Amino acid sequence: MLHQSLNSSGRGCGLRALMWTSIVALGLLTGCGDRAGKAASTEAAARKPIVTVSADQAVSPVPPWRAPAIAVTPDNAEDLRKRAEAALKAGKLYADADSAIPLFVALRGFAPNDRRIAAGLDRAIALLLIEGDTALKKIDDEPLSLRDAHQAAAVARAVAPEHRKVEAYLERVDRADQAQEADRLGEEDLNAGRIGEGAQAGQNGALARFREALELRPGDVRALQGIAAAESALIRRAEIAADRDDYAGAERWLAKAALVRPKLSTVSDAQGRIAEQRRARIGSLRDQGIAALPKLRGIDEARGLLATLLRIAPAGDPAAAELRERIELATHYGLFRPGQVFTDAMNFGGRGPAMVVIPHGAFAMGAPVGEADSSDAERPLRTIRFERGLAVSRYEITVGEFRRFMNSSKHRARATRRGYSTAYDERSGNLVRRGGVDWQSDYAGQPAADNLPVVHVSAKDAAAYVEWLSAITDQRYRLPSEAEYEYALRAGKQGRYPWGDGAPTNKIGNLTGSLDVSPSGRHWRNAFQGYGDGAWGPMPVGSYRPNAFGLHDMGGNVSEWVADCWHDNYRRAPRDGAAWFNPGCRTRVFRGGSWSSSPAQSRAAWRQGTSADTTNGRLGFRVVRDI
Repeated sequence: MLHQSLNSSGRGCGLRALMWTSIVALGLLTGCGDRAGKAASTEAAARKPIVTVSADQAVSPVPPWRAPAIAVTPDNAEDLRKRAEAALKAGKLYADADSAIPLFVALRGFAPNDRRIAAGLDRAIALLLIEGDTALKKIDDEPLSLRDAHQAAAVARAVAPEHRKVEAYLERVDRADQAQEADRLGEEDLNAGRIGEGAQAGQNGALARFREALELRPGDVRALQGIAAAESALIRRAEIAADRDDYAGAERWLAKAALVRPKLSTVSDAQGRIAEQRRARIGSLRDQGIAALPKLRGIDEARGLLATLLRIAPAGDPAAAELRERIELATHYGLFRPGQVFTDAMNFGGRGPAMVVIPHGAFAMGAPVGEADSSDAERPLRTIRFERGLAVSRYEITVGEFRRFMNSSKHRARATRRGYSTAYDERSGNLVRRGGVDWQSDYAGQPAADNLPVVHVSAKDAAAYVEWLSAITDQRYRLPSEAEYEYALRAGKQGRYPWGDGAPTNKIGNLTGSLDVSPSGRHWRNAFQGYGDGAWGPMPVGSYRPNAFGLHDMGGNVSEWVADCWHDNYRRAPRDGAAWFNPGCRTRVFRGGSWSSSPAQSRAAWRQGTSADTTNGRLGFRVVRDI
């Protein structure tokens, strides 16, 4: 029995060290199923070993112990006995010739019938067995302590092989070795993907090996961690199946995993994660399908996504119904398609503004609580859904387009009648009242080019333009509602700014940048750091790239009038995205950043109210058309 223990001692202790290596490598602790099963997954093309052995982790075999030769004579016998007692008292048992057991063994050979010597040797062996059992108990925390247990076994077997307590101790060491061997074989099975979860689970595979180790050595931490690793490997297979949209397969693997440690919540937690993943996947497929609709051949793409959604979603899932409805709506845009650019003919000749068909859809309007620089005027955050597409003017209405209106109508613009407007003053760097400035002027009060966005127009001027445009095209043009404007501004993004979160990218639009310089060398005091767009004041429309809906300058160049009256927040606002307009209201809303807006005012949710008669060098408008 002892011979077997000694031969397996190095391997057994080394195996315990290996388990700790596997724990570090994989994090195979209870509940860590997302990493534990990677190596065991049958999906892996090339499997990396769970356990890596280095030379310093292996325990050398313990050689048989031989008592050092000690010469005992009548003259030194008593002195040697006292030395043996002192060594025993000091706990020095067998390390060298001055240790208790070698001395007592030599004395026993000299005086086999001496009761004091026999009693001392018995005490030494008892202490040796205590040390050995202590080493066995420490295996879980200190793998190398198995070597100490084997060393004690070697000494005990050499000194008192037939002693009843020695035999019991040697059997305990044997069982520890057998448990270590079972653990090692279990880890090999786990590395090879042989978890043992099938019909013959009780007879082979990693789980059977680890349970054998627990029978041999109850509470064996290495075996418990191996069982946790096996459970994690099964959970990982379920996760891989879920990643492939095979949720039925995922349920099968989870059912097998649930049998491993039924009293713990690990598998139920994994079931919750996979269920949430499934819900998120269903929602993502729905969102991808909706986002695909405005693309070229997007309806076909959306139908393919719908087919996948129907395969993985429970019967009657609302996300599938929603995507199917959206596809139907996109199919029936009539003569238009999402992203199409068109113009309407005017009844006296010429064409109206270039219009872009933006897709129907939904978005979260406003700013979430906690968004930097936001206010209660931008809340509560609410979801707005547009069931049909909308045509929005591709550019801000230009001076040239407004001139055609003024030349063919009897309208007199507010700034013209009043005799002044608010224009930029280069000397002071401020917007100041300046006489003789109206819609024909640029931001600084100078004559404006026809391709610049028209400014110095009031909300009433903008409303008069859309009424005229509707009349000469026989189509329904109007100012956008706040909700329509923000929806078009965000263009599918839900970040802090129209382009998303973070600083603007290179020349994304006409914004205030720290690199911008005025004609006299001024710089902005409150601007996007490190950004420059080469402009000071409005630029000709279309100078910067469009957003995802194909619209230019939605978040820069000039701010724009919308159809809504000003309200302090969105409570009681229309839920369908229509304009919130009260007849006779004097304060109107404008949206979108301008060439002189601070970063806070360039946010997608930013809104401001002002008198409907306001005119200045940074406020214009664009139009929408129902389709």
